[in-house]
Amino acid sequence: MKKALFMLMSLCMMLSLVTGCNNKKADSAETSAKETSSISETSSQEKAKSSELIVFAAASMTETLTELGNAYMADHPEVNIQFNFDSSGTLKTQIEEGADCDIFISAGQKQMNQLDISADSEINTDGLDFVLEGTRFNILENKVALAVPEGNPANIQSYDDLKNGLSDGRIMLAMGNSDVPVGQYTQKILDYFGLNEEALAASGCITYGSNVKEVTSQVSESAVDCGIIYATDAYSAGLTIVDTATAEMCGQVIYPAAVIKTSKNPDAARAFLNYLTSSDADAVFESVGFTPIK
Repeated sequence: MKKALFMLMSLCMMLSLVTGCNNKKADSAETSAKETSSISETSSQEKAKSSELIVFAAASMTETLTELGNAYMADHPEVNIQFNFDSSGTLKTQIEEGADCDIFISAGQKQMNQLDISADSEINTDGLDFVLEGTRFNILENKVALAVPEGNPANIQSYDDLKNGLSDGRIMLAMGNSDVPVGQYTQKILDYFGLNEEALAASGCITYGSNVKEVTSQVSESAVDCGIIYATDAYSAGLTIVDTATAEMCGQVIYPAAVIKTSKNPDAARAFLNYLTSSDADAVFESVGFTPIK
């Protein structure tokens, strides 16, 4: 009897050990499956954001490109776009100094030419070679606008009024620095009217901004009587445009775009630039005053 009881107890203990081992194996398998699933999910997420694009663009494109970038990423979850908006001159310098950049969209040809080995050597004086061959094209045209603060206290109605007011020392103008495209266009307008920028600045009739957004802010805050900015910036800021410059006064305002040679994702960069020429993108650009170039 005792022998039978002992054998029964031994059998129970063996069954308990076997069950415990099986449970541990099951728990281990479940943990392993969860870890595999987690790794797989992480891998999928990394794959979904496999193309990181860094876009350097003129400050005047801030609102439109932000909107278009968000729309593009919504339709292309595999792409993550980061924007760097500033004056074209500042962006050009950053690229030249080795900043990571996949796409450059300038508000003027000069800054792009200074990075393009195929451009005139008198412009690209340092022989810089940052533009990926075959990717450069003109994407948009803008207008150089004379904008006034709310209520137009100085009653400026045209560029002729600007000329007369500056000549008499009656008004204060906000303009971009000389290394900023909008400032360069303004210098041409001042030259067209025979006005001496240096003398006007010394007399306190001109204030400056490091990019077009700073000039726009001075007008919006009524810190000046008027400002020369892009029509698109005036639209975005809700400012009144009293006149726009002709090509004779300052030339055309053309925005060139290109993939940068050091891009880590040139195919994704080309695809995004192609999207920016689509009818959907055209509608967004046109809504704020840009003219798409075809």
